[in-house]
Order: sequence, then structure tokens, then C-alpha cells
Amino acid sequence: MAHGSRAGLVAAAAVLLLALAGAPLIPGALDSYLLFFLFLVFVHTVLAQSWNLVAGYTGQISLAQHAFFGIGGYTTAIVATTVLEGGDFYFNPLAMLAAGLVAALFAVAIGVPLLSRLAGDYFALGTLGFGEIVRVVLVKGGALTGGSFGISMPPDAFDTLAPHYWVGLALAVAATAAVYGVARSRPGLALMAIREDPLAAAASGVNVLRFKVLAFALGAFLAGLAGSLYAFYVFSVSPAGFLNLNWTLYPILMCVMGGSGTVLGPVIGAFLMTAVFSAANVWLPSAHPVLSGAMIIVVMIFMPNGILRMRAARTGRPVRWRWAAKQAARDAD
Repeated sequence: MAHGSRAGLVAAAAVLLLALAGAPLIPGALDSYLLFFLFLVFVHTVLAQSWNLVAGYTGQISLAQHAFFGIGGYTTAIVATTVLEGGDFYFNPLAMLAAGLVAALFAVAIGVPLLSRLAGDYFALGTLGFGEIVRVVLVKGGALTGGSFGISMPPDAFDTLAPHYWVGLALAVAATAAVYGVARSRPGLALMAIREDPLAAAASGVNVLRFKVLAFALGAFLAGLAGSLYAFYVFSVSPAGFLNLNWTLYPILMCVMGGSGTVLGPVIGAFLMTAVFSAANVWLPSAHPVLSGAMIIVVMIFMPNGILRMRAARTGRPVRWRWAAKQAARDAD
């Protein structure tokens, strides 16, 4: 890409971010549905980027994003009701960081045994089983987790949607920037090499298990942050609301729609799919689950490469996984 074109894209992105950041300052904007819609887009973007790191760049299909999302939400609620009582819990950065870290620790704890023994569909089923275990534990958790009713945080701190909006925008930008940084780093080259051919990557000197677990943990960290953000919006976490499989299926659909394994694909997919599902909730509320399933089938059949990868698929550009593996192995040495 020419230097002038790149500078133009950067300038356009900066203008767009400034416009998004200033949207709540427009008179009447905080009372409009558009601001809530953008907030949902931000939450979905963070979740989609979390799945993108695991599946798009490492080739490991995870079905546990709802579990990490729920762990993040529950961690926030537990910290808010036991450690940071009063108004100090509201968007406390330590509570949000704890949500991401706890989710990442769980990812490492299950990622090492699963990723060292399973791959492909078996790994996907293993992560789905982990999500079910987390749901049962939260339901049977007694006073700590609130059982099937969950945990409620005092909603007195809520005054306006603006903090949720700005924090959501910051997290969406940070998640996208993290994926951008990973994609252009030596570890990112190792992840892409593993995605294309893990045996060849291992033969080239890449520690496959280490990089798989790293991507899995980073994706869980982002999902935990998304869960924390959403918990601050609803002020109540429960297994039904936070361990819902939609929190896994939606980011998959968004990544596939926009283009998994790309930086901006999940952002585009999050915006488009949030618009579709929001419209369905308004005009076809009873048929929304059917529409969601139909959308997944249609996208998988007709757009398996996503919007951003359609051109690459037509040109048939090869993936340079051998070069990526050698670069990553050289860096490891």
C-alpha cells in the first residue's frame, strides 16, 4: 500500500473515532437508540476479536467464549458486592482487569490439557463442555454466585449511558489494536504458521502448544473484559444471561461475515450483524432465533471467506506460512 493511501486511511480512522467519541455530546444523543446500538456494536466487537485471535489466527475453533464472557461478568459482580462495596465498584478499572485476568487464568488451566491433546472438532467440543461445566458450577455455587438467579449489583451508580459508551469504544479500539499488533508481530507469524500447518510449524522450531495457549488466554482476557462491561450495563449477572450460547455463536458469525483472520473483519461483521439482529428484535421478535440460525447457515455457505477475504479468494494469493514459521522460530532462538 502506498504511503499516501496509508496516511489517508489513518486520517479517516482518526476522524471516525473522534466522531464516535463525540457522539454522546450531541444534544439528545444519550436518549436515542443509536447510542445503545453502538454500545452493543462495541461489546460484540470485543467478543468477535477475542474469537478472531483463537480461530482466525491460530485455527482453533473455540466454543467457550460465552464461558469466558460469563466468568468476566461474574468476577465483576463478585468483586463489586464483596470487595468494592458502595459506589466505588462502578467501572472500577481493577474490577475490569480482574475480570479479564480470571478469564485468562481459566483459559490457561483448560487450554494446556485440551490443546496438548485435542485439535479441530475435538477441541471445539472440549471447549463447549467447559462452558457447560462453568454454567453448572455457577448455578450450584450457592451464596457466592447467587445460584440460578445470579448476583445483582446496586444500580444507584447508573446515571447515563455515556460511561458505558466511552468505555465500550475504548475496549473495542484496544481489542482491535491488540489484534493488529499480534498480527504484525513475531508471535503473530507463529500463530499463522500454526493455523496453516501445525506439524510443519513445529518442524520449523515453533513451540506450537505455547503459542496456542497464549492466543487462547488472550482471547479469553478480551472476552472477560466484554463480560465485565456488559455486567456494568445490566447490573445483574446470571447463568441465563451470561452463559447463553449466543455469546459464542454471535462472535463466530460476525468474524465469518467480516473475515476471520483479519483485523477489521470482526469490526465490520459486528456492525452488520448487530444491525440485523437489532432490526429482527424490533420487527420479528418471535422469529429472531430462527433468523439467527438461518443467517449462520447462509453466511457459512455463501460467504465462508468473509467480506474482506473475498478479493483474496478470487486472486488465489498463497499463504506464506513457511516464511512465518521460520521467522517465529528464529525469534524464539
